[in-house]
Amino acid sequence: MTSFACEYRPGLEGVPVTQSSISYVDGQQGILEYRGIPIQELAAKSSFLEVAYLLIWGVLPTASELHAFEHEITYHRRVKYRIRDMMKCFPESGHPMDALQASAAALGLFYSRRALDDPQYIRAAVVRLLAKIPTMVAAFQHIRKGNDPVQPRDDQNYAANFLYMLREQVPHELEARALDVCLTLHAEHTINASTFAAMVTASTLTDPYGVVASAVGTLAGPLHGGANEDVMQMIEQIGTVDQVEPFIERLLVEKARIPGFGHRVYKVKDPRATILQNLAKELFAEFGADTYYDIAVEIERVVVERLGHKGIYPNVDFYSGLVYRKLGIPNDLFTPVFAIARVAGWLAHWKEQLNHNRIFRPTQIYVGGHDLPYISIEERTD
Repeated sequence: MTSFACEYRPGLEGVPVTQSSISYVDGQQGILEYRGIPIQELAAKSSFLEVAYLLIWGVLPTASELHAFEHEITYHRRVKYRIRDMMKCFPESGHPMDALQASAAALGLFYSRRALDDPQYIRAAVVRLLAKIPTMVAAFQHIRKGNDPVQPRDDQNYAANFLYMLREQVPHELEARALDVCLTLHAEHTINASTFAAMVTASTLTDPYGVVASAVGTLAGPLHGGANEDVMQMIEQIGTVDQVEPFIERLLVEKARIPGFGHRVYKVKDPRATILQNLAKELFAEFGADTYYDIAVEIERVVVERLGHKGIYPNVDFYSGLVYRKLGIPNDLFTPVFAIARVAGWLAHWKEQLNHNRIFRPTQIYVGGHDLPYISIEERTD
């Protein structure tokens, strides 16, 4: 192998696939920036829709631009009754991520023109996807229980409205703010698996609904978006603080993966995990302590003590499940909530891709045989 072009790197690890100004990560120092702004600044001072605007259009909106954007999102929250009827045909046992992927793809049947050179079409697609994805996630939660969906409320902001549709009660201000911060933290993270899937699909110049549907399907995997569900299952399995150390020791002996720890990029504690841990503390202080948090803190202590020297620390999935659980979000909706947020990042990369598009066509290193004879079916053995 004499050139980079011929070098095989499993998972394309470390191979640049684009030039982007959307987000930046320094895994050695624990830095995450959206359009150059530190995530800590945005989590403390911004809102999810403002961050979505920043990611997609590249600048912080003025007050009037943000107001207009929020108004459009609010206006387009409802979904076609045929989408709801389709969701009623989904099996009750189906995973919400599968329901979301199908529903996101179905939006393209109603709104796809593939007018990718039309700024108005691009804005309309951005608005519809950001507005309708939360509605569809909440709708499936009710439909799978045999109930009608809860209609969105125009007097509630983006995060508060989702919690209202999910729980059918107006959330506490702190709950809405906590979810809004979670969405901000999950909105974008450079070229991860689902974003790359979105870019590959976008490079064919298909519609943005298909782009988001392909990204949702990629996010659904346990090695990507499903990790926060695994964290909660681990905590439930451990049960008490005194069982943490023997449980983790057993995983280490078995060389098993520890959910919520380690990252392909970060070699220090994920900055989003620190923000989420503080959010969890705020929620517990306001609404009551949660023994799961004590177990989580002990898990972090034990794992960092054993594996910190290898650069293995909590990632964004470790504490997000605790926050979602306190907000009354079921475990199997954790990843769909992740998707609600990441739509902003996917659309930012979709829009950026359109500016310098070239269809993805990677190559391979062939390792099979050559010039082999065809063996007739009569001569083949079982």
